[in-house]
Amino acid sequence: MKTIILSILLTFAFIFNTNAQDNDIPESNFGLKGGYNLAAVSFDGDSETGQRHGFNAGIYAESFITQGAALQIEIQYSQQGYEIKDSSGTFTQKLDYINVPLMLKIYPDNNFFLEVGPQAGYAVSHKEEFDSSFNVFDTSQEFEPESFDWGFNFGGGFKTNSGVSLGVRYHLGMGSIYEENNPKNRGWQFTLAFDL
Repeated sequence: MKTIILSILLTFAFIFNTNAQDNDIPESNFGLKGGYNLAAVSFDGDSETGQRHGFNAGIYAESFITQGAALQIEIQYSQQGYEIKDSSGTFTQKLDYINVPLMLKIYPDNNFFLEVGPQAGYAVSHKEEFDSSFNVFDTSQEFEPESFDWGFNFGGGFKTNSGVSLGVRYHLGMGSIYEENNPKNRGWQFTLAFDL
């Protein structure tokens, strides 16, 4: 854990100092972001489950490499998981993560951006909820997730000159959540961010 924290701090330091040698490159910035999640899971590469509604919140640091490209690292709390519904009721798997995305952001102009990059995540909590009529699962059963998750993010958005951003991002999980059936995280994030 100490190694992970040190790596994150060194990455933040690198991002804030990347543009120090070129005055034409926009200044580094950092801020707060949060928003709405629509999370699901894909089992064995088949169609996705129903979506769990949740939220995300965190901090970010953005540093421009050139006038039109930036690196952004984030530390984010994210409510994920999925729902399965049938005629008997609903099973909800709640999976909460601390995620660390590292995004390459391309600005075709001063305000619009596209982004892509990897993400590592650590599961911090999980909970299963069954409504009273859902009997497909043993209601005493717990589904212990793998601690580590990883994948890739793709997205875009709009950033005002004052530093307020609206963004949308799709997460394509690559790590299996459990040992059986190869379930992988999927999800949409809709965020509002503020440079500080």
